[in-house]
Amino acid sequence: MNGSANWRHICVDMQRMFAEDTPWHVPWMGGVKDQIIEVSSRHAARTIFTRFIPPVRAEDAHGSWKEYYEKWWMMTRENLPQGLVDVLPELRQFIPPARIFDKPGYSPWLDGRLNVTLRNEKVTSLVISGGETDVCVLATMLGAIDLGYHTVVLEDALCGGADETHEAALKIFGDRFSTQLDLISTEAFLASA
Repeated sequence: MNGSANWRHICVDMQRMFAEDTPWHVPWMGGVKDQIIEVSSRHAARTIFTRFIPPVRAEDAHGSWKEYYEKWWMMTRENLPQGLVDVLPELRQFIPPARIFDKPGYSPWLDGRLNVTLRNEKVTSLVISGGETDVCVLATMLGAIDLGYHTVVLEDALCGGADETHEAALKIFGDRFSTQLDLISTEAFLASA
C-alpha cells in the first residue's frame, strides 16, 4: 500500500449471526478473526464494519428477497435473538473511532451512501476483509472496482461457508481481477500500511 494513499478498511459482515449457532453460521470466521482484529486495532479510525441487516419480517422485503426470507424466516429480525446482527464483541471495542455501515443486501454500494461518504473523505483505496468470500465480500469487491477504487483484498482475512467456493473465489480474484486489485496477506499489508 502506498503510504500516501488515503485508504479505508472495509470489514465485511463479521457479525454474531454468522459466528454463533444459527442457520447462517460460517465456521471459518474464527480462523480469520485474529487477522481482522490486528488490522482493525492498528487502523481503527480507517475501519468501517459493514453489517448485513435482515428485514423485520419476510413481507417487509422486496422482490426475490421476500422469497429468500420466507425460506430463512428464522433469520428475520422478529425471530433472531436481539444483538445477533451486531459485529463480533472482539471488534466492537474499536467502535468508535471505527464505524458501522448497515446494508440490506450483499452489496454496500447500492444506495450510494457509502460511496458518497468515501468520496467526501477523498478515499482512493479500499482494503477488504471479512465474509463470506463468494457472496458479500465478492459484492463489496466488485462494487469497489466498478467505482474505481484501488482495491486490496486480504486473502488470509476472508472467510467463506464452503472450502470449494472460497478457494474458487480467491482464484477468480487473483486471476480475473489481477490488474484491478491486489490479493495479499494481512502481514504484507500491515508491513506496507
